[in-house]
Amino acid sequence: MASARSDVASAFRRTFVVAAALTFGACHPQVRLTPAGTTTPALASLHRDLDAILGDAALSRGYWGVLVRSLKTGDTLYELNARKLFIPASNMKIVTLAAAGERLGWAFTYETQLLAAGGIADGRLDGDLVVVGSGDPSIVTADGVSDRLFDDWAAKLSAAGVRTVSGRVIGDDNAFDDEELGFGWSWDDLPDDYAAGVSALQFNENAVRLTIAPGARVGDFAAISLTPPGSGLTVDSEIKTAAADTPARIAAQRLPGSDRLVLRGSIPLGSTPSARLVSVDNPTVFFVNLLRSALIARGIDVRGPAVDIDEIADAPARTAARPIASQRSAPLSQLAVRLMKISQNLYAETLLKSLGAAAGSPTFVAGRTAVQTTLQAWGVEASDLIDRDGSGLSRYDYVSPAALVTILTHIHGDDRLRDSFLATLPIAGRDGSLTNRMKSTPADNNARAKTGSMTNVRTLSGYVTSVEGEPLVFSIMANNFDTPPDTINKATDAIVVKLAEFRRARTPR
Repeated sequence: MASARSDVASAFRRTFVVAAALTFGACHPQVRLTPAGTTTPALASLHRDLDAILGDAALSRGYWGVLVRSLKTGDTLYELNARKLFIPASNMKIVTLAAAGERLGWAFTYETQLLAAGGIADGRLDGDLVVVGSGDPSIVTADGVSDRLFDDWAAKLSAAGVRTVSGRVIGDDNAFDDEELGFGWSWDDLPDDYAAGVSALQFNENAVRLTIAPGARVGDFAAISLTPPGSGLTVDSEIKTAAADTPARIAAQRLPGSDRLVLRGSIPLGSTPSARLVSVDNPTVFFVNLLRSALIARGIDVRGPAVDIDEIADAPARTAARPIASQRSAPLSQLAVRLMKISQNLYAETLLKSLGAAAGSPTFVAGRTAVQTTLQAWGVEASDLIDRDGSGLSRYDYVSPAALVTILTHIHGDDRLRDSFLATLPIAGRDGSLTNRMKSTPADNNARAKTGSMTNVRTLSGYVTSVEGEPLVFSIMANNFDTPPDTINKATDAIVVKLAEFRRARTPR
């Protein structure tokens, strides 16, 4: 690590300095102070191009930070507010995954175990089934993943001689602490799937599909359904059927620690059903409810209820239980593709807890400490990173463009980290959250970068190769704007396209 810090320091010493004086509320770049002899015509042209993009009047009330550096020479090609702090939104996932790749390793997996706590005789388990989780976020209904798992577990119970379970199905989620929500998450985000809480036992990314269908007549209550069943949510709906020519107006609310999902609004007569994903209150209960139902459907008679281990006083000792089956997740290298390509928040928060667990304390706080310790060793200044969650959903997260560029630079130079990390990033014009951006430009199928978005926040950080084949690393962060988000994205994309077009050599006449 000392060598990596030395390399970064050397790169900084080789860079030319581009300083931008910018008031907090404006984005117009001002006069740059550049040491004599360091600005080439190509760089001067790049500065003018990027200044023109950021100087657009439509961006004037926003706050921008930009840092572009060559991975070949270490030179800083463009800099604006690079050491200022910005709300990163999902660019925080770069921070979390970088630390996870370093500390957990790309081969890291999660294990979920099924244990029989009691004697087995005459086809009967005289005791409880205990399912022990370690945080696997990838047990989902999609593509038959959960069906295959439950088929396997039912078959292994039968092979062990179990046709009846006299006791309960207990969810043991003690691999993590019980703090499910990230620090500083907004209460009005909590009903939605992107704000699902974290548990050591997780099913279907801790979310269910809510479907709302209009009634037969205006004034009728809407029909409400949740799938899969077993969510543990209690729905309180006053959504009614409105006239056919009116827009749907649906609002959902669920307070922290409550299983009561409150729905208000209206849906037009004759319209197609409206669907959205909503988070569950207790992921552990959700898991064991589904497991119990699945075992019964597969011929295992389970007599007791499904329960969270934290809700009972007589949980059997894990050491006395008999292993029946286990499930290993895909390695981190594969899980991280979903984390980054579609920006899956639950995966990031799970990794943060896992980092804490690996350090001896399965908590968000310990995970954040592990992240900070790791990245400071890479040269990230403590004052450039304030992390309060793993995903970027918290508005208490603050990161500088310099911190993100330092992280991305280290990853690119580390043979252990680079390839697996690069494979997770959305590719401009091709996949993930960049599928429809920068198409048919020099950045198409070239730039690989992580997006970030929340109200009045847009960020993009990653890599792009210039027209001459020079690898560049960049971070572009916009906060506090009052223009449509698409305007911000177009300006951000225009910067990346200019980087893809950048050439140091003069173009032959």
